[in-house]
Amino acid sequence: MEQTSLISPPEDQLLLYEKQFKALADQKRLQILYYIVQKNSICVCDLCEVMDMPQSKLSYHLKILLDANLITKDAKGTWSYYQLNEAPIHQLLSPKLCSLFQVNR
Repeated sequence: MEQTSLISPPEDQLLLYEKQFKALADQKRLQILYYIVQKNSICVCDLCEVMDMPQSKLSYHLKILLDANLITKDAKGTWSYYQLNEAPIHQLLSPKLCSLFQVNR
């Protein structure tokens, strides 16, 4: 039997994808992203109201999305406004990610 050597995927890229997919694997965070996309930029105070969620719990979900680099935050006075970080969102199902799972023959 012929043995082939395998090339390891880039570890840092795999860790980032893992973090991003984990961030997206929650219904509340998907709803948050949906509202952010609708408004382009939304204040945490408005998100609390529309999500019917206390700010402490909402902040937990926003931190996960921020840490996954899926959203950005802009502080204006006492309030924080959140926007979609488009490049990482578009890369999640990009040819770059999909190429990790293509068979090269």
